[in-house]
Amino acid sequence: MSSIAPPETRVGHIHLKVADLERSIAFYSEILGFALTARLGSGAAFLAAGSYHHHIGLNTWESAGGTPPPAGHTGLYHTAFLYPDRRSLAQAVKRAIARGIEITGKADHGANEAVYFRDPDGNGVEIYRDRPEAEWPRNSDGSLKPLNEPLDLEALLAEA
Repeated sequence: MSSIAPPETRVGHIHLKVADLERSIAFYSEILGFALTARLGSGAAFLAAGSYHHHIGLNTWESAGGTPPPAGHTGLYHTAFLYPDRRSLAQAVKRAIARGIEITGKADHGANEAVYFRDPDGNGVEIYRDRPEAEWPRNSDGSLKPLNEPLDLEALLAEA
């Protein structure tokens, strides 16, 4: 099956409904390292890495004081944030652990290394780094061979 979307197409940003705007700004800036770029009144905020207008939108327009959806319901599984290298991934994981964030999973997927946890509103968060494409595991037909191997978290943290 071929895609009709141009190969340069990317996910531009996520926009999350949150219960407490300040709490979420702190999480996404202090743990993941995104900078606050703009606010829209007291109900929305926008954060980014680098000079992009925003990678993350947060709002309380319909969710102030709300609770996470119950387990077993549809909705966002997780957002995934790609860090440029192993060291920057390790630094983000170290910040999460230092703030008492519970790591809910960690895996070596062959093409990448990933660490999973939840944001203050219960949304799943994946932070990961890709290996160079030449190192990706491949099947005999050249297709990507997905893996789900244990990730050595201590070795990753040693890179921080």
